[in-house]
Amino acid sequence: MTFGEQPAYLRVAGDLRKKIVDGSLPPHTRLPSQARIREEYGVSDTVALEARKVLMAEGLVEGRSGSGTYVRERPVPRRVARSGYRPAGGATPFRQEQSDAAVRGTWESRSEQAEAGAAVAERLAIQAGDRVMRTRYLFREGGEPMMLSTSWEPLVVTGRTPVMLPEEGPLGGMGVVERMRAIDVIVDNVTEEVGARPGLAEELHVLGGVPGHVVLVIQRTYFASGRPVETADVVIPADRYRAAYHLPVR
Repeated sequence: MTFGEQPAYLRVAGDLRKKIVDGSLPPHTRLPSQARIREEYGVSDTVALEARKVLMAEGLVEGRSGSGTYVRERPVPRRVARSGYRPAGGATPFRQEQSDAAVRGTWESRSEQAEAGAAVAERLAIQAGDRVMRTRYLFREGGEPMMLSTSWEPLVVTGRTPVMLPEEGPLGGMGVVERMRAIDVIVDNVTEEVGARPGLAEELHVLGGVPGHVVLVIQRTYFASGRPVETADVVIPADRYRAAYHLPVR
C-alpha cells in the first residue's frame, strides 16, 4: 500500500459515511446488506463486514436483532458550559445553565467515604489509601441522562467541617469554590484536561449508548495555593454534547 492509499474497508466505510452525512441514507434507513456492499464495491465479504463494523463503532448505524443494520438518528450536539466565571450566588455554571425552565435540568448524587486509589491520590497529592469523600452525580436534561461526574475531596481538608458532604448542610449544592471558602480554604486555580475514549459499559448503560460510543472525559482539579482540594472526572457523550469554554482574560 502506497502512502495515502486507504485499505478497502475504510474506502467502503468512507463512501457509506458520506451517504449518511449528506442524507442519501437518511435516519432509520436500512444499510445495504453485506452481499449488496460486496457486489456494489467489488470487495470480499470480509471487507464488507469490516466496513459495517467501522460505521457501527462510529455510532452512525445500529444493529437490530433479526432485522438488519439501520442508520441512526443523528442528534444535534448541545453545549455543556465549562467556565472560569463564577455566577452570583455561588451556583456552578451547570446549575446556573440548567436552572432555566426551558432546559429542565435535574441531577442526583450520592456521597460516601472511600480510600483514595493510586490515580486519585496522585491527583490530590495525598497517599494512596487516605480517606476521601467520593460523590457520584448523574445529570439529566429534560429527563434524559446527559452527564456523569465523580468527585473526590480529601477528608484531611473537609473532614469534620460543615462542608464535608458536598450536597448537604448549609452550603449543600454550592460550587467547590464557595464551599471551600466557608472553611477558609481559598481556591485560586482550576485545571481541566479533556480527552476522549470509548465509554465503559456501565457508563453507556446509564447515559444511553452502544458499545464503542465515544465519551469526552474532563479531569478537573481545584487548587488552593498549589494544594489540590478537589478532583473530578466528568463524562459526557461525545455524539450529543460539546464542552463549551468561557475563559476570562486578565
